[in-house]
Amino acid sequence: MDRDEYLFHQTPPECARDLLPYVPLIDGDILLEPFKGEGAFFNAFPENHQKLWSELEQGIDYKTITEPYDWVITNPPFKLDTGSKRVNAFWFLIDYYTMRARKGIAFLAMDSCFCSLTPKRMEILHSRGWGITKLVVTSIKKWRGRYFFIILEKDKPTFIDHLLPNY
Repeated sequence: MDRDEYLFHQTPPECARDLLPYVPLIDGDILLEPFKGEGAFFNAFPENHQKLWSELEQGIDYKTITEPYDWVITNPPFKLDTGSKRVNAFWFLIDYYTMRARKGIAFLAMDSCFCSLTPKRMEILHSRGWGITKLVVTSIKKWRGRYFFIILEKDKPTFIDHLLPNY
């Protein structure tokens, strides 16, 4: 297999269902699933919410969604193609959605995603008024073990601190 081949990691539906109650939704929130895949999160969204989705494999790129939304809830791709190289997608997607989501972001992430949260990037989140408010650890054995459901909320304090100097 080519090392650059994109591998789909579909979220187990029961995992998505069990993680959703950790997201502090309010009746009527507009929910976006930008990397829908087979729909594990999207299909588990409560019925009392407007639901939006995109999926490149179905011809809808996440960057084309123009409707307003309150929450982004997804298992995002771990790598993005920037044209010149493939990079860790986690920060780029958090950066993108903290400029668009009105209330929060909930991403299912692997441990290497946290390496993209540098002190400078944490400061950017802080300056935008975003805080990491919850972290749920789960195991998905068919992938590579431990995964983390990270929840960021606008206008909420983070429970993770950072130091800006390089030592």
